[in-house]
Amino acid sequence: MEDAVGDEDLLRGLAPQVLGALVRRYGHFDAAEDAVQEALLAAAVQWPARGRPDNPRGWLIRVASRRLTDELRAEEARRRREENAAALTPRDEFSAPPPGEGRAPSEDDTLLLLFLCCHPELTPAAQIALTLRAVAGLTTAEIARAHLVPEATMAQRISRAKKRVKASGVPFGRPDHPEREERLAAVLQALYLLFNEGYTATSGSSLQRAELSGEAIRLTHEVHRLLPEDGEVTALLALMLLTDARRPARTGPDGDLVPLAEQDRTAWDREAIDEGTALVERALSARTPPGPYQLQAAIAALHDEAERPEDTDWPQILALYRLLERLAPGPMVTLNHAVALAMVHGPRAGLGLLATLDADARLAGHHRLDAVRAHLLERAGDLEAARAAYQLAAKRTASLPERRYLQARATRLSAESAG
Repeated sequence: MEDAVGDEDLLRGLAPQVLGALVRRYGHFDAAEDAVQEALLAAAVQWPARGRPDNPRGWLIRVASRRLTDELRAEEARRRREENAAALTPRDEFSAPPPGEGRAPSEDDTLLLLFLCCHPELTPAAQIALTLRAVAGLTTAEIARAHLVPEATMAQRISRAKKRVKASGVPFGRPDHPEREERLAAVLQALYLLFNEGYTATSGSSLQRAELSGEAIRLTHEVHRLLPEDGEVTALLALMLLTDARRPARTGPDGDLVPLAEQDRTAWDREAIDEGTALVERALSARTPPGPYQLQAAIAALHDEAERPEDTDWPQILALYRLLERLAPGPMVTLNHAVALAMVHGPRAGLGLLATLDADARLAGHHRLDAVRAHLLERAGDLEAARAAYQLAAKRTASLPERRYLQARATRLSAESAG
């Protein structure tokens, strides 16, 4: 069982590297992704029985390349498809550089794949969806939940994006400066969503998927290395580090969720907090007005600097959320703004702001709205309404640890009401 789990984690991490290698060598993004999926399936079947190969990445590339070339040979019967293949394939990128020369494909291909998925010919929504599918390996359902849209809508969006990339003929390589800037916003948002899915999984038996948040941090480090003076890139890296620093204290021994106010703050990763705080200071020192990630990173820093929950500078956090809502409005920003408002001006004030989200279709049926409402109702002393909201939130979440936590809160309130 341990070997199987290890293979699963390894395959998940290697998938974007293998896809990047195939696209770099052959083009044909859509066909390459199909070939990679077939190779991953072959590995999942063969490795447990025959043993893991000495070079798993090379094995996957070899198998996927065979699948892809078989597919391409079948298409060569038609001249038009041959011409498309030539247009899509960079002529000088069929083979990796010799050992010791040029870049190492395994180090850079995932980052290049990230920028390919965020090509400006795609809509921003399609860029992010395709990135999360191809680079992160998230399921369509997970991506749909992250975007607050139906799964069928997201499936269509991803399918259209793949076809657009295939038809564009864009080469697989690092974009030049103007084009890179054009793609950057989508790259950062995709990395942010990837981190969020790793930090708090939208479904499954585990609260966190550390391999996803770790990959998001790694890729953001790479983008930061590429653009060290960009304030938003620096801030996003800081935000991830400051948030991930709390991960060791977010779950109890049984894997259940531990809310921020109840966490053992001595278990937080101080090294990550120090690095993140330094990055926040650097990001905010830029002469340009702060962007959304800079404001969120500043909020995260204020949380991490508080040695006890009661030491948290909620008035400053509230002020930052007000700025963030003006700069980058959205239902999740309003949700967090309502919590900060409640901490400063009382739960009824927070509930009033929360009520403005009831008509927002993006949050209709989303468990986070019910969970925040339950928390504020509990603080306001309306235990029966809080219990009902906790129960509704528990029904709506696909995360088992979150469901257990929410059900436990509802059960506790039922006991208090009975007593």
